[in-house]
Amino acid sequence: MVESTLCPKFHKAVELFSKRWNALIINQLLSGPQRFCNLNASMPISGRLLSERLKELENEGIVTREVYPEVPVRVEYTLTEKGLALKNALQEIELWSKKWIQLDNQESKRG
Repeated sequence: MVESTLCPKFHKAVELFSKRWNALIINQLLSGPQRFCNLNASMPISGRLLSERLKELENEGIVTREVYPEVPVRVEYTLTEKGLALKNALQEIELWSKKWIQLDNQESKRG
């Protein structure tokens, strides 16, 4: 039997980023703290799914959630040090995609 050389940490990282919207949420938060409504308006995702993804990223220690006792209550999401450490990786993916990814007509009209 051939033994796997797959690194479990790499595998977990790929699973985290391959979960739909996670990388986009992290990328959006690289510009600084954001309120839930701003994040929700910036991407075509339901509020329920965004909330679920933010909780997962918070559980992974990538995002922090801060509740301000104001009326109405203000909630902001911020990247942790662990989340900010992804900046270079996401920038490299962006550079790669600009060079190598081709969009069809429908996709280029959206973004």
